[in-house]
Amino acid sequence: MLQEKIGFIGCGKMGEALCKSMVNSRLSEASRIIASDVLAERCKLLSQEIGIQTTQNNKDVASFADIIILAVKPQMVNEILADLKNSITQRHLVVSIAAGIPIQCIESRLQSGVRVIRVMPNTPCLVGLSATAFALGLHATQKDGQLVSTIFNSVGKVFHMDEKYLDAVTGLSGSGPAYVYMFIEALSDGGVKMGLPRDIATILAAQTVLGAAKMLLETGQHPAQLKDAVTSPGGTTIEGLSKLEDSGFRSAVINAVEAATLKSKELGE
Repeated sequence: MLQEKIGFIGCGKMGEALCKSMVNSRLSEASRIIASDVLAERCKLLSQEIGIQTTQNNKDVASFADIIILAVKPQMVNEILADLKNSITQRHLVVSIAAGIPIQCIESRLQSGVRVIRVMPNTPCLVGLSATAFALGLHATQKDGQLVSTIFNSVGKVFHMDEKYLDAVTGLSGSGPAYVYMFIEALSDGGVKMGLPRDIATILAAQTVLGAAKMLLETGQHPAQLKDAVTSPGGTTIEGLSKLEDSGFRSAVINAVEAATLKSKELGE
């Protein structure tokens, strides 16, 4: 169990998922977690459902917590850090999950020596299957990194990387769930076009994506190997794959990751 007290500044779906996972896995006690939110109703809901302390004042979080998790929209970071500059000190570890905001940008708005770690999780943390990458700031230690790894391991897989890769992580796994949802919806649409009931088509599509992903992770095989294992000569699968190639499927996905990566870089400028 973590000995450090943890505070969330902003506690939307991502923050809520982390709170729940830490409490449910007994990584932390609810009494050692505090979260702030601008909405009183949201604070009340978090207190009732998880048992954590809540507040509408961000300075209460800084006063209570050893680890401060910035779980707010990127556009709000500057304003929040300006308000907390005198409240966040070297005793704190600041963990930012604000997409696109560089470590240097955060460090420059805090007192000298404050430890900062930038983290890029994704929304499947809500079901314990997040793909997360993090990078250490100038003053963050390996122990700090291990601590962050422990927290985010509670909701999925975690990778320690150089910060230069985090915009690409944002473009791939950060935005990736939306691409997958669109693919699932398209698979379902195809099933409906061919006469399947919508509810069954959607479940078949989602289960197909889930099963395929699990096979790749558990076998360690290259995606092309697994694809070829499904693709019989002159069969139905190669016919479908040919149509995807004709439509530029690969290029569309690659371009989506590139565009989201560039947008993440833009947010940090």
